[in-house]
Amino acid sequence: MDMTGIDLNEVIAEFEVHRLGKEIEGCQYADAEAAFFRDLVKGVVREQLKIDPLIDKQLAEGWRLTRVDSILRAILRAGAYEILKRNDVPARVIISEYVDIAHAFFADEEPKVVNGILDKLGHRARPNEFAPEGAGDG
Repeated sequence: MDMTGIDLNEVIAEFEVHRLGKEIEGCQYADAEAAFFRDLVKGVVREQLKIDPLIDKQLAEGWRLTRVDSILRAILRAGAYEILKRNDVPARVIISEYVDIAHAFFADEEPKVVNGILDKLGHRARPNEFAPEGAGDG
């Protein structure tokens, strides 16, 4: 949507009809749970005004999210949304999945950026999931 300006519902329909679970240019795309996919895309758009400042705070000094590559920006927004709103998915799983997605698009520092930013957001939003085992026992 950032790159093309295409409407939210059009993007969702495009992915559901032509991409999810399909073969494109010799690559087989994994099928996805359509309801989860829709929630993710719609949620990122709905929560973007809350998500973007949280990501901005984690970027290196002098960097703003608007200066970040559009694919990296989308990865960070989606990961942040899941951490903040999808408590049914463990934060560590979310971080790992989005680092894997970053590796699919980037070979340099970007996957490390995704890991660092989502890890910090995860620790802030869900500190109990990152507490050392046995903490609080006794």
